[in-house]
Amino acid sequence: MAGSIGPTNRTASLSPDVNDPGFRAVTFDDLVAAYYEQVDALIEGGVDILLPETVFDTLNLKACLFAIEKCFDQRGTRLPVMASVTITDRSGRTLSGQTLEAFCTSIGHADLFSIGINCALGPDLMRPHVEELSSLVPVSTSCHPNAGLPNEFGGYDETPKQMAAVLGEFAANGWLNVVGGCCGTTPEHIRAIAAAVAGKPPRRPPAASPHARYSGLEPLVLRPESAFTMIGERTNVAGSRAFARMVREGRFEEAVAVARQQVEGGANVIDVNLDDALLDGEAAMPRFLNLLAAEPDVARVPVMIDSSKWSILEAGLKCAQGKSIVNSISLKEGEEEFLRHARLVHRYGAACVVMLFDESGQAVTVEHKVRIACRAYHLLTEKAGMKPQDIIFDPNVLTVGTGIEEHNRYALSFIEATRQIKELFPEVKVSGGVSNVSFAFRSSERGTLRVRRAMHAAFLYHAIRAGLDMAIVNAGQLDVYEEIPEDLRGRVEDVLLDRRPDATERLIELAESLRGQQGPGQKAEQAWRQGTVEERLSHALVQGIADYIDEDVEEARRNGSASPRSRWAPLRSPIETGPRGRYRSFARHRKDSNPGPVARL
Repeated sequence: MAGSIGPTNRTASLSPDVNDPGFRAVTFDDLVAAYYEQVDALIEGGVDILLPETVFDTLNLKACLFAIEKCFDQRGTRLPVMASVTITDRSGRTLSGQTLEAFCTSIGHADLFSIGINCALGPDLMRPHVEELSSLVPVSTSCHPNAGLPNEFGGYDETPKQMAAVLGEFAANGWLNVVGGCCGTTPEHIRAIAAAVAGKPPRRPPAASPHARYSGLEPLVLRPESAFTMIGERTNVAGSRAFARMVREGRFEEAVAVARQQVEGGANVIDVNLDDALLDGEAAMPRFLNLLAAEPDVARVPVMIDSSKWSILEAGLKCAQGKSIVNSISLKEGEEEFLRHARLVHRYGAACVVMLFDESGQAVTVEHKVRIACRAYHLLTEKAGMKPQDIIFDPNVLTVGTGIEEHNRYALSFIEATRQIKELFPEVKVSGGVSNVSFAFRSSERGTLRVRRAMHAAFLYHAIRAGLDMAIVNAGQLDVYEEIPEDLRGRVEDVLLDRRPDATERLIELAESLRGQQGPGQKAEQAWRQGTVEERLSHALVQGIADYIDEDVEEARRNGSASPRSRWAPLRSPIETGPRGRYRSFARHRKDSNPGPVARL
């Protein structure tokens, strides 16, 4: 007997209030408490299997799986767990927007007997999704569809013979291990299905994927042939003063536009850090992540939840329906706390960045970095149950060019530690915060944006060759290594690779001569500002750029003020009024792919 656990009538990933996309009618903790009560009662009642089914929101399911593990721990017993999702339309997505592969990635941490599809579509329309599922998961698969789509009276018309024929074909194709029926099916349907699959061999699950996998609404799979993974840094209060100011002032809608710009600039993952003395991080992190979830262009990529406080990291994990990345945990508080955090990260269904700190502090030398990585790897894989693919080491990108001699080899130490870690543990990933390397050149007296960009490009060039898999960067401001002027590239590499004792002085000298000059990347970024006001407003609306909207709208108003019925009048409808209200319309039009304002322009 299977204990059926429904999806509830609440969604943790979507807002029921069209005027507030960040609102949630239920919290992760609410769901865990409700599911725990149900799971505990089902086990007490003697069920043999737990079946969370008809899942329309992956975050709800993650709360259910969290409650199941908690109940297993407290009872000291385990039962097989079958999870089954419902695909709500022919696009192959859940109601909360995830693709089937992203869904499977999000729950890949759980110890499941099977993953399946049920309800919603009839068996015919399920065909491509069942086939896809059979190729994705290394556990058993199940399928129990409705007896077709409901008719105008709410009934189901598919006969036992019709259902049995389709499901028998699924079994013959080797797609299924468990089969049955959902809405509209009767004992006659089940008898016919059982006869149709009798004698057919069950599906043989494929081997587990060796690749690192993360997900937002869509999956991100890091294969050997994959391009370098860029993690957008501008949604980090320490990485962008403008973003920090938006968040402090409660202008979250504008802050969401920063995330969108990072994705459009090429970021594969968004790093979100709200560690600020003037912020309540435990409240701000869920608010911002919930708003990001309402933006499909942003929500499709995984989120890196970044904080130095565990309470903020955990608050973020409770909002992520995808498989996110925690940044970070470390051994600086000892093994017991490290393992506690690691086990929770795993139970929430996330990967994690491990900063190379231990009880003695931050690792600086290559030897110390590698020693901590070895210790952390064995703790995570042998005691915390984490897969190597879910471990991301950060060997600490430290600042060079400070004028302090012992800092001169910091970049080289990172590169060499990366090389050794990848040789020892080829399945793990290595990451780093690239902008740290150039902090000595961030003031107007010490250099220009061109020097910092060149340092980042050259550092990445050498680190990637050593095995760096991903990095936190400003995705829209990365120069091409080969296009850096030879003189600038040479002086930058003198500093990064510690090639001469006067390297820092020579780079400062060059930086002074470059002050005020724009590089080609900066000029390209501003090219759209040279168009007409119509073109600028169109670009801003489509791309969600709010930086110049006040001046451009004012220019448009002046241009059209001679006519009582200006061609710009339609702009007043979609753009809200009031303090900062004008920016809120951008998210909604973007989210709905509504071409209205652009078409009118």
